[in-house]
Amino acid sequence: MSSHAPTHPAAPADLAAPSTVVHKFGGTSVASAERYRHVAGLLLARAEPLQVTVVSAMKGVTDALIELAQLAARGDAGWREAWHALRARHRGAAVALLGEQVGETVEWIDVRFDQLAEVLGALAVIGELPREVLDRVQGLGEVFSAQLLGTHLQALGEDCAVLDARDVLVVGHGELGVDVDWEASADRLAKWRLQHPQSRVVATGFVARDREDRITTLGRNGSDYSGAIFAALFNADELHIWTDVDGVLSADPRLVPEAVQLEALSYDEACELAYFGAKVVHPQTMSPAIRLGLPIFIRNTFHPAHPGTRISAQRSPRGPVKGLTLSPDLALLNLEGTGLMGVPGTAERVFSALRQAQVSVVMISQGSSEHSICCVVRAGEAARGREALLQAFAHELAVGQVQRVQVGEGVSVLAAVGDGMAGQPGVAARLFEALGRAQVNILAIAQGSSERNISVAVASVDATRALRAAHAGFWLSPQTFAVGVIGPGNVGAALLDQLLAARPQLLAKANVDLRLRALASRSRMRLEVDGLHADWRQALHDDGQASDLDAFTEHLLAAHLPHAVVIDCSGSAEVAERYEGWLAAGIHVVTPNKQAGSGPLSRYQRIHAAAAASGARFRYEATVGAGLPVITTLHDLVDTGDEVLAVEGIFSGTLAWLFNRFDGSQPFSELVAQARSMGYTEPDPRDDLSGVDVARKLVILAREAGHALSLEQVQVESLVPALLRDGSVDDFMARLGESDASLLQRLKDARARGAVLRYVAQLGADGASVGLQELPADHTFANLRLTDNVVQFRTRRYCDNPLVVQGPGAGPEVTAAGVFADLLRVAAGEGARL
Repeated sequence: MSSHAPTHPAAPADLAAPSTVVHKFGGTSVASAERYRHVAGLLLARAEPLQVTVVSAMKGVTDALIELAQLAARGDAGWREAWHALRARHRGAAVALLGEQVGETVEWIDVRFDQLAEVLGALAVIGELPREVLDRVQGLGEVFSAQLLGTHLQALGEDCAVLDARDVLVVGHGELGVDVDWEASADRLAKWRLQHPQSRVVATGFVARDREDRITTLGRNGSDYSGAIFAALFNADELHIWTDVDGVLSADPRLVPEAVQLEALSYDEACELAYFGAKVVHPQTMSPAIRLGLPIFIRNTFHPAHPGTRISAQRSPRGPVKGLTLSPDLALLNLEGTGLMGVPGTAERVFSALRQAQVSVVMISQGSSEHSICCVVRAGEAARGREALLQAFAHELAVGQVQRVQVGEGVSVLAAVGDGMAGQPGVAARLFEALGRAQVNILAIAQGSSERNISVAVASVDATRALRAAHAGFWLSPQTFAVGVIGPGNVGAALLDQLLAARPQLLAKANVDLRLRALASRSRMRLEVDGLHADWRQALHDDGQASDLDAFTEHLLAAHLPHAVVIDCSGSAEVAERYEGWLAAGIHVVTPNKQAGSGPLSRYQRIHAAAAASGARFRYEATVGAGLPVITTLHDLVDTGDEVLAVEGIFSGTLAWLFNRFDGSQPFSELVAQARSMGYTEPDPRDDLSGVDVARKLVILAREAGHALSLEQVQVESLVPALLRDGSVDDFMARLGESDASLLQRLKDARARGAVLRYVAQLGADGASVGLQELPADHTFANLRLTDNVVQFRTRRYCDNPLVVQGPGAGPEVTAAGVFADLLRVAAGEGARL
């Protein structure tokens, strides 16, 4: 503001129309003749007693004019060709707009371009580009644009005046930017209106004159600023800024595709968001509107029916955080020393040194101990800032009172903004929790006393993930997971079908977005940007590539989604070897694969250590009992201080079915063939009959109970005859009948003693074993449904009456459901509303 400016921008009394609206259109809105025509139609559709339209240059024209001036000043003759192209573009737009009525407008354009050519020729002679000349040249785009729109409206029969802002607007330039001479500008506008009383006015943005009456500009955001200035001068009721988006979004949609459009913002919220680079009105633009309480509407020229975002003095209580912004290309400048503690004026010396070095401070953070002061600055200014501090504190550095002046590069600032943050506890905690879950380290923190903004500095490599995690953490978008599935066999296929079927409901009701970004079999994999859908089988078959788990992992992380999870349904020891690395990188692992839980003890311990260190979750409930809560129950016992004395169970749905059905009426080998045809067994039934799978499950439970048990320590009775352990599956199935007689005899012997045969796993003080046992006919394990699994925990609390978990333990759908439940537990642990 000039020193003689009125408290409120003055406006001639006769301009106080009952409904005056100022519209500002950006360069994309007037990029071509077609767009001018669209804008004119939009304006004509609005019934406003006084309508003022401020226009930018056609898209790209301002940059083209600056380049013209620079070429000419360098003596590059190429400016003439560029000048011809720019004139042709404007002449072409005029012809397309005005048709047969174009004559006078083309002459007008030619005169202005001839004058421009004279200026450029002079620049070529003097070999330099004075600021005053650059201002004169770069503002011509708005002059051309206003003339094109104004004459088009006139050609449509509208009584429209074209206002060249250089005839009205007077500004000065100070340290804080452009200040408007409101009194002089209002006086000039009043005189102009006496000559131009039309109800439609098209005005040039960006350009003005200084107090010495020289042509100048309002800077890079000058066209929007012009819109606000004219809104004040015309005493408007509303200012509509038309751009190429539906309004202000909660985050940059290029980084957060789930960003939502904001219906309303307060001036303060809009200023905070704009400072950190959000696509909002520049704070300078809002200053005239703020003083008058003038509402600003951000609208979409390409979607005019959309109401856009309303920016006003009114504060909305909805949600603590309205939006999040990310400022890249920053650096952390840190001054640290024991001599700083309790010394008055240290911060003042820091800021003074940086000011003299012309280094802008984006953010500051200082601990209460005063041991260090860190500032976030522009990356390009960091080295200059460090040198300035080294000079300013040279004495303290020499005597050891200041230990170091450091620069940390590759920094971005994430800012959470909202009026609702003020006085509401837990907002910062929610932000930090969201970033922590996404494995994002915070380098520095700042929060103003208004509590409207919390800013954190993070490493730029984590910035996008941080933004998405915070956006989801404040429920501005779904909790989004990049999901990769390995092993689309029986269980994996069932899981994929369940996941894809449930995804819409989870998104709608629980705000959880599970994106299947990667799928891998043993030989092929399919990587998808937006996520695989119900046709995943065809996609893997037709468009898959050779499996590469390194590329698989890289693709999962490439989306910078807040969370990533690998679901391993493979049963592969090689895949289990990768769990430690995935968990260490913050990738959750969910699996029914027993290799990790029952494999080498050292690997098992490393996997759990990696999960504990990173906070990533390792879920493996379905490794024992399919979808039954066996491991969860065991954890509850141990975590509440109970002591597990013994574990017994039937852990194989296949073996449970076989011995529930084996009553001597048909040979055991026929039952095996029948179970295989029904899908109850593995493709090679020896995997079930060997007892190794049951032993693996017992090892998993033993380790969860606190025993350092390995698979080699389990006594295993195999039901596969020694002579049939090698060879093909077909050969095994053909010769399995050779052992029918011995099994039948064991059955008869058991019955003679009033018992039944069951394949049981046992863990107790005497060790661990799995094998065929005779059980009393009234035993719990003797009366199961066909494929039930059962586990019996004897503990200090449950000694006389064991705790029993029982239910279906076979079938891909049941196991897949258990895996899916683990996935949802991971999502709930990451803040999903499940």
